[in-house]
Amino acid sequence: MDEELNVTYVTLAWYLEVNKYRYVYFFIMFTIYILIICSNSAIVYLICIHKNLHEPMYIFIAALLLNCVLYSTITYPKLLIDFLSEKQVMSYSSCLFQFFMFYTVGMSEFILLAAMAYDRYVAICKPLQYQTIMTKTTVIIFLVVAWVAPACHIAVQAIASAETKLCDFNIKGIFCNNAVYTLQCARPRLITVFGLVLLLDLAILPMLFIVFTYTKIFIVSYRSCKEIKKKAAETCLPHLLVLISLTVFFVYDIIIARVESDFPKTVRIIMNLQIVLYHPLFNPFIYGLKMRKISKHLKRLLSQAKNLSCIQTEC
Repeated sequence: MDEELNVTYVTLAWYLEVNKYRYVYFFIMFTIYILIICSNSAIVYLICIHKNLHEPMYIFIAALLLNCVLYSTITYPKLLIDFLSEKQVMSYSSCLFQFFMFYTVGMSEFILLAAMAYDRYVAICKPLQYQTIMTKTTVIIFLVVAWVAPACHIAVQAIASAETKLCDFNIKGIFCNNAVYTLQCARPRLITVFGLVLLLDLAILPMLFIVFTYTKIFIVSYRSCKEIKKKAAETCLPHLLVLISLTVFFVYDIIIARVESDFPKTVRIIMNLQIVLYHPLFNPFIYGLKMRKISKHLKRLLSQAKNLSCIQTEC
């Protein structure tokens, strides 16, 4: 505790020696961060400028990829600074802000995936009513709920944690996730109860809704012609892959970060890195390659960039 400024600091316990190869780690992570920003932003840009991509499904994809940019920006700058620092420390208030943003963005992805599932359900199971159901107003409502609902839920957890007495100041990880709860002397009942409400509202219910809608989609497409089956596979498979990816890391976050467990130190760090590495790169890869319309525009963009590069080289 700093008596003059009255600021509490916490240490991010990495459990790995970074001093010897800190510049190598910094370069690798910085390159990955730039790749994440560029790949996600490129697809968002394509969706914005092409009118044939101004459909609810692609708008939700753009929101999901924008989340990846925010998600990475929450963690990577601090991570890069830590690679170049002797000690990995941050103020507890900054830690809680990172916690708030990390889970607000993360939980909003479940709602966005649920919105995508509903969009595909209406498009495949009720095609004649699609235009009247999936209006601009409906899309805006989904987007607002996807970002506002998690923010309100996580704010309660962050505020309650800010007022809780700490008995430990070492976080077992590389950023502030659910591990902040392990710093508290005793976890308040409000955090425990509201944590279960948060889990139910923002994760379990959206997942059950997604399972229900995709079950209906698969039943309808199975009974339909080849064209409907192809459409269902082309548009639904990427969403399911992203959902599986998100669910795996969400379950890991609960098991590793919140439940006291004796996982090896190296495994803990590797899995923490997977959260900030794998998922933000996975989404643009899946949507850029598996979504035919996006893939078409992406190839054209890369071709134009290549031609421009060749012209500049000749000059």
